[in-house]
Amino acid sequence: MKMETGKKAAFRTYVDVLLDQLEAHADRAVLRYLDEDVTGAAFRASIYRYARALASFGIGRGALVAMFAPNRPDALAIRYATNLLGAATMFLPAIKSAEQRAAFVTRMQPTLLVAFAQTAHLVPERCGAKLVYVGTGPARLRLDIRACVQCDTPMPGNAMPDDLAVIVSSGGSTGVPKASRRSFAAYSALVSAPSPSDRRQLVNGALAYLSQVLVDNTLMGGGTVVLKPRYDPVATLATIEAERITDVLLVEPQLFETMDHPDARLRDLSSLRSIAHVGGSAPAILRRRAIARFGPVLTHMYGASEAGLVSVLSPSDYLADASLLDSVGRIRPGVDVRIRRAGGTFAREGQHGAIEVKSAAVAQGYYRQPIEAAQKFRDGWCLTGDIGFIDEKLNLHVLGRAGDVAEMDGVVIGPAQIETALCALPDVRYARAVASGDAARGYAWDVVVVPWRGKPIDIARCMRALESACGAHVAKAVRMAAVQRVPLTEQGKADRAAIALLCGDASNAGLEKEAAFSA
Repeated sequence: MKMETGKKAAFRTYVDVLLDQLEAHADRAVLRYLDEDVTGAAFRASIYRYARALASFGIGRGALVAMFAPNRPDALAIRYATNLLGAATMFLPAIKSAEQRAAFVTRMQPTLLVAFAQTAHLVPERCGAKLVYVGTGPARLRLDIRACVQCDTPMPGNAMPDDLAVIVSSGGSTGVPKASRRSFAAYSALVSAPSPSDRRQLVNGALAYLSQVLVDNTLMGGGTVVLKPRYDPVATLATIEAERITDVLLVEPQLFETMDHPDARLRDLSSLRSIAHVGGSAPAILRRRAIARFGPVLTHMYGASEAGLVSVLSPSDYLADASLLDSVGRIRPGVDVRIRRAGGTFAREGQHGAIEVKSAAVAQGYYRQPIEAAQKFRDGWCLTGDIGFIDEKLNLHVLGRAGDVAEMDGVVIGPAQIETALCALPDVRYARAVASGDAARGYAWDVVVVPWRGKPIDIARCMRALESACGAHVAKAVRMAAVQRVPLTEQGKADRAAIALLCGDASNAGLEKEAAFSA
């Protein structure tokens, strides 16, 4: 009989690793906020203080702390403190509709809801959760005031591997956001990829989305996070130069807005090692322009809050094979991808279909959304809702969301084909195509086109270019509007509802002109 001579190693969460790094870098800045440094020692102490303050409100294993969180150190400290206690956390999305926001918070049923001075206006009138504040509100409900008087000595973590740890919101670009859930074991694995200690990560996107993963991964690697309240192209470029940023995440409309801003030519961006871009279609014609402007620093990541990171196209991949710009790169080790055809069979090489993903990074379902979870997750597989194919070199190609892709005359057309034809025109700086908001009248896509500064856009010319490149059937299935800037969601993705309104208004105006001319 074999006898065990050693004890099984105790489970360590991502917060345990992060706290070790903060202790190791006690005297160095780990966060930059409002142009001020927060050292590892100061940030670590705030986590322990907030943990004790949260415990005084009854937070422990099985609880859920949800936050309308601005990009500030307190929000991060409260997140880590909550997880240290073994409770779950969620950064809530700032849903525009007050009614939908209230319904979302009610469905999540948080034990404690945290609002900040910058976000108090987002709190629903009746949400059923105990409400506490940071930087505002009555003193008896001020979590920050209560934390200030707590002891900052280290305390052990209470989390167990299978306890619920983190709930992450989807972008909600096709409706109300979903809320994917992960245990401490699953989330710790998700954020544990190696990260260099000299990394300086700019975070100017809402913490409710991918930004939270970047923050955790950077701090766990011993790097520094520079927090900015929101995305702005001028501020982004200035911050990269001033803070010697090495890594930045931009949702694709933001990438193209930033690269075409006049300040991009004026700023010293030599510190950049990676501009990670996600979301949207990112046609190759625009990525080539980004590489010409920024150099070989683009990192195209494909994934989702539910699926985790599926594939990566790194700067070295771009340089090695220019044809890869039409893909989202090689599928990551440990990730299984299959393509399901419309009839339910699985695709062969080069055949398109619905992308399904299986890996340790896939979420364990949706939180309090059983119907949506049953539709999204099946036998460990995540049904991404995207259409794509795998080529002979095992590179993944994503044609777009299922609703954005159509087959016409035997040819599969996605947003990238439409956007490529338009962005090749000298007066079009950027174009974005999404599923039409007026499909009942025969339209398949709503398209907005953005001109170069000082140049007007000829919509008729755009339509002729589209017809030449994609065929008459595609051109007839498009509603188009010229705009100065693509409307974006809080996450930075194209705002589909706003685009539908713009294209509908443009279409109606065109019909009115046509009717007046006929009269």
